[in-house]
Amino acid sequence: MSRLIIVSNRVSVPDNQGAAAAGGLAVALQAALAERGGVWMGWSGKSSGDVEPEPLVLTEDGNITYALTDLTQTDVEEYYQGFANRVLWPICHYRLDLAEYGRKEMASYFRVNRFFAHRLAPLVEPDDIIWVHDYHLIPLAAELRQMGFKNRIGFFLHIPWPPADVLFTMPVHEEIMRGLSSYDLLGFQTKYDLENFAGCLKRECMGVENSPGHFSAHGHNFRGGAYSIGIETAAFAAFARKAAAHSMVRKAQQSIEGRDLIIGVDRLDYSKGITQRIDAFERFIVNNPAHQRRVTYLQITPKSRSEVPEYEAMQHAVAEQAGRVNGAIGTVDWVPIRYINRSISRPVLAGLYRLAKVGLVTPLRDGMNLVAKEYVAAQDPDDPGVLVLSRFAGSARELKGALLVNPYDVDGTANALARGINMPLEERRERWRGMMDHLLENDVSRWCDTFLADLRAE
Repeated sequence: MSRLIIVSNRVSVPDNQGAAAAGGLAVALQAALAERGGVWMGWSGKSSGDVEPEPLVLTEDGNITYALTDLTQTDVEEYYQGFANRVLWPICHYRLDLAEYGRKEMASYFRVNRFFAHRLAPLVEPDDIIWVHDYHLIPLAAELRQMGFKNRIGFFLHIPWPPADVLFTMPVHEEIMRGLSSYDLLGFQTKYDLENFAGCLKRECMGVENSPGHFSAHGHNFRGGAYSIGIETAAFAAFARKAAAHSMVRKAQQSIEGRDLIIGVDRLDYSKGITQRIDAFERFIVNNPAHQRRVTYLQITPKSRSEVPEYEAMQHAVAEQAGRVNGAIGTVDWVPIRYINRSISRPVLAGLYRLAKVGLVTPLRDGMNLVAKEYVAAQDPDDPGVLVLSRFAGSARELKGALLVNPYDVDGTANALARGINMPLEERRERWRGMMDHLLENDVSRWCDTFLADLRAE
């Protein structure tokens, strides 16, 4: 069996005790690597300052080699903070107003991908299969092809892919499309993302779709497909069942005694719709005074990319908005919104999901959103909660039992909250059962196996 090489911006390296990262994606990728043997390469997260990074740091764990490289401070600022997160991220999330173009940042993005390719090259054997992840590394296959590599190379995009009118506002859109066309298999979260990609190819005659999912562009034939990523459903459900005994979960349960819990969990990012969600919760309370003092909204929002000014400003804005709502509708013995601005361990998070009567997942745009799937997996089958989900999340295409909302419609989201809080038990069970069965069948391991099987197929 050929080896697997995974390349991603960041790498999930086991700790000193050999424990893998808790995230479902890391678990699945490490399992795939352990089965086939191979390499996981990426950025160490560290800067070498003004000097050229030292050679790759290689760590062996069983038959997996972890290969980490530092980046110069200039590369961190221009490739990662610059083009990747201030151009590609907003463009792919339809936020043209937030995209900040700069020629040196664009040049750095392609330069760092060339740097990755040259560092990876000595590790690649002729029959290795290479799987590249996410928007940071779109040009990597083109760089490897230019160096003469003929290996099967696949790419998976974890975020949305925009339509042509949005993508083409980016000055280097042709180079980005050329980079994607160098892969043998492109994986997107939903069929809508795949359709958007096909539309981008056709709009300016960059390529053709010879048959559904089979493309020719820039002298290369390749495939594209929708591979909706899952979670480790059964394991997460087990986390939630055991979490009742955790001291932090017990304290949370005591603090909300007699009240219904609404929970939102998001990385601090403008794509997550957190400010609109807080407005919707306030509207729900104002429109349904009988629920005053009977609900608590817990918003867990770990800091994200705080070195980027827009994210630091957003952190202050969300905290101020939560404080304003608490001041406007709270009482001496009731704080409506509890806002936590730090990470929570996954076992504790699973327990909090299980306590919540409503999971409020309302991004303005999201490739998939695994919080929605985790919330469903964590529920008590005998008394499940209700998922209120943005129709602009990729997971809305799968989770048919959710109450779908338009996050820009504050009144509509407020009404969905009221419906979720008051939903009869039998309807909750029926909605949850269908979603849970889907998640058990389509977990992260199946996603990984399906993509790799298609990538190996000639």
